[in-house]
Amino acid sequence: MPPAPPPPPGFPEPITADPPQAIARPLLTQSWLDLTFLHWAVDPADAAPLLPPGTVPDTLDGVTCVGLVAFRMHRVGWLRLPGLPYLGTFPETNVRLYSVDEHGCRGVVFLSLDASRLLPVTVARIGFRMPYLWSRMAVRHSGDTVTYTSSRRRPGPRGAHSRITVRVGERIGEPTGLEHFLTARWGLHGAFFGRSTYLPNTHPRWSLHRAEVVECEEDLVTAAGLPKPVGGPVSVLHSPGVPARFGRPARPAGIRPP
Repeated sequence: MPPAPPPPPGFPEPITADPPQAIARPLLTQSWLDLTFLHWAVDPADAAPLLPPGTVPDTLDGVTCVGLVAFRMHRVGWLRLPGLPYLGTFPETNVRLYSVDEHGCRGVVFLSLDASRLLPVTVARIGFRMPYLWSRMAVRHSGDTVTYTSSRRRPGPRGAHSRITVRVGERIGEPTGLEHFLTARWGLHGAFFGRSTYLPNTHPRWSLHRAEVVECEEDLVTAAGLPKPVGGPVSVLHSPGVPARFGRPARPAGIRPP
């Protein structure tokens, strides 16, 4: 068997704290507020079967991660229309993996996205084939702690849940390489109607804070098809949030649209 061809120069693309391109005419706009990022190391062999065609696990020093990210979605809007104050505003908790495609584009892959608004969940599932799930959810603040709760309604597994409380600490002046790797992601890999797609996004540079886990009880990671995380997270971060813009999807995955 002939050897596999070498990867193209610059493969994969560098990790950058700022987006590599602007999106002048967004397909979607939204803000992500009060985010907490929990990450555990995961075997790339466990992650690979859950990724869309044309992508493989993105690794840093041979390690990849599963992320459990809880936050408030705020004012989702289409094109250049104003974001919706009620239907476009809701708590969300997602389980995500990290991917890279044959063109070197790094991205995230969502295994599940629990959200508390039924209509956006329905539109996202039917219109975009995104794995959104309808859940009871809340985000509560008490001093320097934030608590996120979710309990899945439908589709199943019904009752899959999470309860996460973190204590927010000092602002990070310069994130580590791992922290950039986990948060500086400028696209989404997905499979829509059987075709691999890359959806680019932009947002201002993250303002990240150290955070400490006070409580973490969840089964969303195993419900998404991964082994139960062992031990504590390898990274716990918090951010007040950013406004975000999504551009037009590109096919095949990884070719950035103009």
